[in-house]
Amino acid sequence: MPMTTPIIGWEQTTPVPEDHAFNHFLSNHNGHLYLDDFDLMQLFEGSPVPNSPLASPAELVYLPLIRQRIQQMHGWFDDAIRQQKYDGRFLYTYASKANAAEEVIRTTLTSGAHHEMSSTIDVDIARLMRQRGLLTPDKMVLSNGFKAYGSNYANNVLQLQREHGRVIPIVEDLSEIPTLIGSQLPFDVGVRQKSYGNHPDIYQMDAADSRFGMRLEDVWKAAEYIEASPNLTLTMYHCMVGSQLTDTADFTDRLTPGLEIYARLKQRYPSLTMFNFGGGMPIPMTLDFTFDYAGFITQLLARAQEICGQYNVAVPDIVGEFGRYTTAEHGAHIFKVITTKDNDSPLPWYIIDGSIMTSFPDVWAIGEHFICLPLNHLDKPFQQVKLGGITCDSDDIYPQASSTAQLFLPVETDELYVGFFSVGAYQEMLGGVRGSKHCVLPEAQEIIIDKDANGYHTYEHVPGQSAAEVLNNLGYKT
Repeated sequence: MPMTTPIIGWEQTTPVPEDHAFNHFLSNHNGHLYLDDFDLMQLFEGSPVPNSPLASPAELVYLPLIRQRIQQMHGWFDDAIRQQKYDGRFLYTYASKANAAEEVIRTTLTSGAHHEMSSTIDVDIARLMRQRGLLTPDKMVLSNGFKAYGSNYANNVLQLQREHGRVIPIVEDLSEIPTLIGSQLPFDVGVRQKSYGNHPDIYQMDAADSRFGMRLEDVWKAAEYIEASPNLTLTMYHCMVGSQLTDTADFTDRLTPGLEIYARLKQRYPSLTMFNFGGGMPIPMTLDFTFDYAGFITQLLARAQEICGQYNVAVPDIVGEFGRYTTAEHGAHIFKVITTKDNDSPLPWYIIDGSIMTSFPDVWAIGEHFICLPLNHLDKPFQQVKLGGITCDSDDIYPQASSTAQLFLPVETDELYVGFFSVGAYQEMLGGVRGSKHCVLPEAQEIIIDKDANGYHTYEHVPGQSAAEVLNNLGYKT
């Protein structure tokens, strides 16, 4: 498949047309960039945001977009289930590893999502959410990751089950089963097969080079051990095949061998009711993104009906673990352009008052692309530029030297603010919350925006790191 050049922003020298929509959540009105229905320049012009005008750099958390994504996915599945007369449910689960911030977990749990976790601190978060009444008794909690015998994670999972009762451990290795049996606690249990990648039939899935999941032989052994245990019930089969897969037919084909294994397991173990295809649902990290969500879901349900019909078993409830899909769009980083210089370079350099590589490290680590647009001066002419962060590091640039993407920003740089979008998944967790950053830059302030029951915006301001906090974190006691 030929490589394409990502579209990361406006790619013309002319001003952006009035009311132009860059995608479904970013648009231009009166020369300002809007996120959903929020004028982002309000953050720096003082009204109506408390504690504003803010100083840059700033991190923006816009929670309504999380709710929208959850509602949209439920809507697509509801429509497909009704149209195809699919005799099963859809269960949306939030994969907390994408962003474990309190406001994110709070929003997903109150927006119709079940919960997925993968570490012992994840369990502590779930227990806190239960104490606050947000992790309600009807919510499943899926426990992925390695749950070694005697580990803090395994023991914490048992404690959460005592308190909540709807924890579903997903077995990664046969050695995890004795802990569950020995607890004598009643558990619904899942089994995970190693399946990452494109394997055209069930006999090739064992070739997957993945540390997650089990060989097919061990999946059957795990199912047998679970069935023989008085306190365990096999209810879920887990099969994840990739990430950011934008070809709907390819995505469905990759899941087909797993659906066949589900049907075979279902024949022998009738308690099995859920097919978990994991995460991987693609999201618009660049402006050239296209994906037919409704079409993929229709294909997936049709394939499940076809295969289960062949094996004469009931179709499964479909479980998705959505991390990046849930949270990518809600997060943005905003910077001010503090100087420009041509430096005898092919393109002029715009220098911002923060770091690209520490704010969203995937740009530096894996050459990832994110949407980059100005917050103001969209009604002015643009020019192609290179964007540089403030750290003393040659890699603190955007786009990266190896990228073919083109970045255009306004020629007018007076009070110019620039935003990076679709950075709400993984980037903060990888960069380290309240940690010490490259060139000892302090963590930026944060503004958390939500909507109340009447649709009015609400605001919470989280101060950035002080110099004393950064120094103390590094052992310099002040």
